[in-house]
Amino acid sequence: MLTDQDRTLLDRPLLGLLTVPPPAGRVPAPRPVWFETTPGGELQLFSFTSSPKVRRLEDDPRASLVVVAPADEEERWVSVTADVSVSSDGARELAGRLAERYWDTTTPEHRAMLDEWSTTDLRRIVLHPTAVTRGPA
Repeated sequence: MLTDQDRTLLDRPLLGLLTVPPPAGRVPAPRPVWFETTPGGELQLFSFTSSPKVRRLEDDPRASLVVVAPADEEERWVSVTADVSVSSDGARELAGRLAERYWDTTTPEHRAMLDEWSTTDLRRIVLHPTAVTRGPA
């Protein structure tokens, strides 16, 4: 479902905007997230077990993720609508990989955060794409 051009954008350390089903009566509110693609064409991220997004995804396992090229580049974006699975399997390892992708993990502050995550209850959130749109059209 993801094209090679999609992967070229998604394999960069860009933030994604994740939208999950909101509580009743609320408007969806996208949140910036770190993510990676898998060899099978899924996207995965991690979160704290206590996060509202984890609870919402357990209740209604659907989400979307939008990734946009930086403003100083040619306009390009990918939007993925997906069914979602949530588990603890591989969550800490994923957090470590994403930290390496998005941070300078040699700084004391980032090392301390990684150490804290190693003892925190995390969840791995996997987006299984059901539709992919891209632009510009």
